[in-house]
Amino acid sequence: MEKEKTIKKKPAAKKAPAAKHSRPKKEKEMVVTPEVLAVEAEPIIADGTELKGAPRYFYAVGRRKRSRAIVRIFTRGQGEITVNNAPWEKYFPTKQLTQVIEAPLIEAGQRNNVNVQITVEGGGKQGQAGAVSLGIARALLKLNPVFRRALRRHGFLTRDPREKERKKYGLKKARRAPQFAKR
Repeated sequence: MEKEKTIKKKPAAKKAPAAKHSRPKKEKEMVVTPEVLAVEAEPIIADGTELKGAPRYFYAVGRRKRSRAIVRIFTRGQGEITVNNAPWEKYFPTKQLTQVIEAPLIEAGQRNNVNVQITVEGGGKQGQAGAVSLGIARALLKLNPVFRRALRRHGFLTRDPREKERKKYGLKKARRAPQFAKR
């Protein structure tokens, strides 16, 4: 006669409920100011000597509407900005556009520490200025990742996704319908 085997199952271990979106507690959050960022950006080239393998410039691309900007940030500089081999004040003549371009550099505390060389094409001046701003912010992030918090807080790292909507057949523009005539 065969004996029936009984297998006792172990009770399942109870799991603690996981807290949603919980982060480990930090001892103290550091307040990031432009002065702190400028000091922390220095170790790239410490005592004026070339570090082996250290890049001469940091490269990034920014886009906005139909514009594309290629940005190079040179680590040693006096704050010179050139756009398509011309002074940036001539290329972007209005105060509003110059503020849009300068904003990421000022926020990172690098306005007078780096030279910026920009090649921009496509779109209008407003779209080009937005593309340049995004490109500068992305290049600053490659220069020193500490800048991320300050740049993200002011929205410089977010690409504006708005584009011109295409025209549809049967309509005059993207959404503009022909005038309706009752009789």
